Amino acid sequence: MFKTYEKYIIQNFIKKFLSISLVFFCLIIILSVLEEISFFKELNVNVFYPYILTVLSSPITLFEIFPFIFLIATQYLFYDLFRKEELTLLKINGLSNLKIIKILFITSIMMGILTVIIFYNVASKLKFFYTDIKNNFSNDNKYLAVVNNSGLWLKDEINGNILIIKSTNIDDNLLKNVVINEFDQDFEIKRIIQSEAVDIDKKEWLVKNPTITIKNISEKNDDDLNFLTNFDKEKIYKLFSNISTLNILELFNLKKDYENLGYSSDEIKIHLLRLFSTPLFYSALTVLSSVIMFNFKRGRSLFFYILLGILTSVIIYYVTFMFSSMGKNGQIPIMTSIFLPIVLISIIATIGLVRVNEK
Repeated sequence: MFKTYEKYIIQNFIKKFLSISLVFFCLIIILSVLEEISFFKELNVNVFYPYILTVLSSPITLFEIFPFIFLIATQYLFYDLFRKEELTLLKINGLSNLKIIKILFITSIMMGILTVIIFYNVASKLKFFYTDIKNNFSNDNKYLAVVNNSGLWLKDEINGNILIIKSTNIDDNLLKNVVINEFDQDFEIKRIIQSEAVDIDKKEWLVKNPTITIKNISEKNDDDLNFLTNFDKEKIYKLFSNISTLNILELFNLKKDYENLGYSSDEIKIHLLRLFSTPLFYSALTVLSSVIMFNFKRGRSLFFYILLGILTSVIIYYVTFMFSSMGKNGQIPIMTSIFLPIVLISIIATIGLVRVNEK
């Protein structure tokens, strides 16, 4: 069982984390609601729509900045301990600086596991509801892209026609084994176009050697067919990039479907690895923040520590973003892109721990 002073540190740390999270959540809502109001200003909808959508989308944004909340919460905790001179009292009770950091380290890991298992899955579902509701008011609602076990499916509407397109796999700017079903507005079939390869580099697709079926009569063409759609390579890839609306199980299923389709699943792998490494990242930042606090002169203002926390967070954000981008682009291995920043932070924190008990 935890001793009284250990419980005090854990409870105090969690309170600091929750209070700072609440502050950031309010800031996210204030900043996001303006964007939603701007989106709905031309639409005849209930006045509460922007606020409801803001609340639905904000938790996933909060999850993304949790690492820096852990860093700032640790600084806030030690600032309080220094200000109230409680650190001396804890030392009298046999709690060294290193043991305090150890308690915070373990607490951060446990909180990280809970945030991934519970908070992330709830936040991703809320984000899904947000996307689903907002798509009903978007001009792109008539377009649809789905990946499942049978391949890639696209729904499109253009020039008064409805298109249902299926492809078994995608290779850079080529759709392979394509079937295009073209319907009129009453969903009466007009023609079926089949091709082994379609160039989708532009919105005017180049259908290679198509077989066109009209009224059950098929004709093979040696010439390529120009076919206008609302999709191109960039738009199709972009439709698959919003993985924050999926929970962990759905991410695994989508990864499998992407690999069956031939579409790169690197972004999903990076996202999953980042989720699984989240507890380690939180704990590394907590230790780093503790070391920073012990190595700065005490008695400084709260404003100084806030600036210090923001500066440290910005540096860490850009370092992790740089490695993540390199991983997505294939410049470095995916595992390296996720774990190298954590290793670097851990090394710096470990160096700072060498003489932390003397502080």
